[in-house]
Amino acid sequence: MHQSTITVQVELDDQKIPQTMKWSASDSTATEAQDARAMMLTFWDPTDKTALRIDLWTKDMMVDEMADFFYQNLMGMGDTYLRATQDKAIGDSFKEFAKEFYKKFKASQLTQGPK
Repeated sequence: MHQSTITVQVELDDQKIPQTMKWSASDSTATEAQDARAMMLTFWDPTDKTALRIDLWTKDMMVDEMADFFYQNLMGMGDTYLRATQDKAIGDSFKEFAKEFYKKFKASQLTQGPK
């Protein structure tokens, strides 16, 4: 059986706030660890039937980048749900929610200005 390793390196400041993040995968064609500004890592615990999550982002992550990050994750969740269940209606619901989220984010930026 083939094994693959994914490594995440997080550099923290004195208050344990992420300053930099890098990731690498043993099966990747990249020769160097890749920079990241945010990550969402979720594991399913089959015993407790709960999702265990690690959500991190650096101080450099801008609000508009976070919105893009969430939008792309929600769209991807729709694709993943469809592949796992073949339930197109619910998969499409994820994507509709993602589009509505992004539309509301853009509207809020027009009324509030960038943060």
